[in-house]
Amino acid sequence: MKKLTSNLRGHYKELILGPLFKLLEAIFELCVPLIMAAIIDNGIQSGDTAYVLKGGALLLLLAVLGGLAGCTCQYFASVAAFGFGSSLRRQVFGQVLRFSGREMDELGAGSLVTRITNDVNQVQNGVNMFIRLATRSPFLAIGSIVMAFTINARIALVFLLSTPLIVLVLYGIMRATLPRYSEIQQGQDTLSALAGENLEGARVIRAFSRQASEKQGFGAAGQALSAVTVAVGRVSGALNPITYVIANLGVLLILWLGARSAQVGLIASGEIIALVNYMTQTLLALIVLANLIVQFTRAIASARRLAALLDMEPAVSGPVWNLPAQSAPAGGAWLAFENVDFAYTPGRNALTGVSFCAQKGQTIGVIGGTGSGKSTLAGLILRFYDVTGGRILLNGQDIRTCDPAALRAKVGYVPQAVQLFSGTIRSNLALGCRNAGEEDLWAALKLAQGEEFVRQKPQGLDSPVEEGGKNFSGGQRQRLTIARALVSRPELLILDDASSALDFATDAALRRALRRHAAGMTVMMISQRASAIKNADLILVLDDGVLAAQGTHGQLLQTCPVYREICISQKLVDAPAAPTAERQVKPL
Repeated sequence: MKKLTSNLRGHYKELILGPLFKLLEAIFELCVPLIMAAIIDNGIQSGDTAYVLKGGALLLLLAVLGGLAGCTCQYFASVAAFGFGSSLRRQVFGQVLRFSGREMDELGAGSLVTRITNDVNQVQNGVNMFIRLATRSPFLAIGSIVMAFTINARIALVFLLSTPLIVLVLYGIMRATLPRYSEIQQGQDTLSALAGENLEGARVIRAFSRQASEKQGFGAAGQALSAVTVAVGRVSGALNPITYVIANLGVLLILWLGARSAQVGLIASGEIIALVNYMTQTLLALIVLANLIVQFTRAIASARRLAALLDMEPAVSGPVWNLPAQSAPAGGAWLAFENVDFAYTPGRNALTGVSFCAQKGQTIGVIGGTGSGKSTLAGLILRFYDVTGGRILLNGQDIRTCDPAALRAKVGYVPQAVQLFSGTIRSNLALGCRNAGEEDLWAALKLAQGEEFVRQKPQGLDSPVEEGGKNFSGGQRQRLTIARALVSRPELLILDDASSALDFATDAALRRALRRHAAGMTVMMISQRASAIKNADLILVLDDGVLAAQGTHGQLLQTCPVYREICISQKLVDAPAAPTAERQVKPL
């Protein structure tokens, strides 16, 4: 929780002054019944108009002062709560950005969105309510009882009877409802996850005409959440009726005892009215306190979820170590996998015993069937995940000893799932290098075969990019993504099936441009097309997470059946001729 409360730094003044002003407002409220009693007993009964007017003016002054104190408290509460919420939201979002793929897989996008939005709002509201009501409600309830005893101790015993009953009802209702709020939070996580999946996959859903079934599934999740919320609401709804019944019975008892005492001159009429007002104030203060406790409980449940998220240490971490710019030591590989194992879940390896070496400036091709571990290979180099066995060396250093940010500054990455961000072409390309000039951006676009279509746009680099780049074709998005990776002039460029949406001519032009203009850059090309990687200096053939073979195109055709089958299936080489009938006849 210390990480959460650290966001209150800079708002200590508001945390102190806010409750003090609310306490001052409560003091003014406690004075009102006494003044009303004096007006009734000393002014109205004796017909003293001047006394009544003075008393009324004093009540008006207390109302104005109480209003000013309340508004001042509300101002301090708003400044502190919203400042705290803004700081906490930035902290949580920053923590999410630190997570590796393992934490993202474990928590899920829906849960993370709910924590950044709903949970932060709950905690923010808890801070706001604490400043406004945490001191006022208890002080008003206790103060009303004390003031009642100063008027008439015998009748004030009614407060000691009714108040514990009200507190008992509040405790019972809260005990029944508070555990259900965790279920409500989990239901919101589920709804967020379903909404995210359906919005992201809207085209697929429409393509298969699954709108009705998805709507039914989302509706079922919504009904489950509604059922829990309604069940909590029904129990909470009994709070006001029961407490008001107890309080009104207390008022009736006060009136009855007060009337009997007034007949014998033990209490004045105004004092009876004051006791009734104090009973009402006690009731309202306790109800507000109950709602405050419910709000706090929800805020604490959300705070625990946020604290658990902030306390999570990313699986990928390491000391800061800046990769040296020079090439690998003489005789050593610049990029090396040494018996690397990796599993997304324990006991089920996605990669097993992968070992290979590559020199700086080489082009490495990676090919294999679906699910063979090609993208996993790229993710391990970028430290989206850390290996579970073996090690990966870059320039002779184990990448686990490298700060992920320092490592990724040396690597350009084009993912399989193309992702552009709303903004402009310029802002998307600048993600690769914030300090890149316009010439650098155009050079990267030219190398990525995207210069022509960008120049055709009236606004050029300042052309707008809608969310996800939906105003561009698939091939255009891929070329912009490749250009983004090239802007920083990385030492290692990873193209994870980056040409899947490109036509063959553009793909070939891209590969030629990389060979001509990317001298000294190590390029790892992951592709389903054997034609895209056949000219690579080293080709890795993955089969079900195992490195089946490595070598050049010519070597693998001779020695690797898996690679040969891929080439044959893609018509890159001819299938061997079937044995003729004459060859099948054994000589006598």
